[in-house]
Amino acid sequence: MSSARAFRFLRAAHLYRLPFLAVLVVITCCPVDCLAQSLRSTFPGRRVGGGTRGECSARLLAHLVPEGSVYSPGTTSHLGLLQGPTANTVPLEIAFRPMEGSRSNEKANENVSIIELPASTAGITLIKVGSLQFPTVWESSYRCGEADAVSSDPLAFVQTASPPAVSLLISDSEAADVTTQQALAKLTAQCGGTVSTEDFAKAFGLDDVIDSSWPAVLPVRCPA
Repeated sequence: MSSARAFRFLRAAHLYRLPFLAVLVVITCCPVDCLAQSLRSTFPGRRVGGGTRGECSARLLAHLVPEGSVYSPGTTSHLGLLQGPTANTVPLEIAFRPMEGSRSNEKANENVSIIELPASTAGITLIKVGSLQFPTVWESSYRCGEADAVSSDPLAFVQTASPPAVSLLISDSEAADVTTQQALAKLTAQCGGTVSTEDFAKAFGLDDVIDSSWPAVLPVRCPA
């Protein structure tokens, strides 16, 4: 090869190196794994809801998912929620909807599934979901209604809804998901019974939101 042709070849290789590498990465990276990792690092979830002014809105509500609030239920398809203590209980609303831009019906609102659970005291609730066809946003919040509308504090902000706990459900599992799946499986075996609040808090990494005001044991509810 002449020196002129060699120079042109090297120049062309330099110009096209980055696009070629980008294509190579796309080809060699498993699409499912890449998508799952991207969602885990970018989804703006909040596994612990509540915490604002007003008795109802301030009541703790937590999804039993990894700290990043992205979770794969695996083959068990079990999901868990934790409700904190309160003097005035209200119903709980759970909503599932396709993540925006996911492979689903373009009219995402038509694919929203809503479950309403009756008012209950502090405890754990386990529900079962079907297989995931696409990334699904899971939101849970209290039906506060007018529960916070009346306050003796004139500076209190009126809250008409409790800040929801928000998580993303995906099908691809990693180590943190397996740990949560196993912890939920143990809870499932206690349906209708109670578990130690302290042991539960350690199993799900919720020590920082459970204090001495909580009961020593929590009921495990498994609605049909």
